[in-house]
Amino acid sequence: MDLAPYAEAFGAAAGTLTTIAFVPQVVKTIRSGSTRDISLTMWAMFWVGVVLWTVYGLLLGRWAIIIPNCLTLVLAGIVLVIKLRNLGKE
Repeated sequence: MDLAPYAEAFGAAAGTLTTIAFVPQVVKTIRSGSTRDISLTMWAMFWVGVVLWTVYGLLLGRWAIIIPNCLTLVLAGIVLVIKLRNLGKE
């Protein structure tokens, strides 16, 4: 029995849920402009980790890894940019 289609479906579901989980934080950060309670070190490390996951997905040719991570890069990148702009202001 070939489990590859099931693995792709589970991967796509996991990627969708973990990506959507960032939307409320991004919306809150954009609306408030506040990043005081967000760790720059954690957010930067997370963003680099997502870059690496994206490269990993590209190397494997796995769209269930590539697409959600590209979207997460954008979402996390928005918060990271706002955090960097707020350095020294909060």
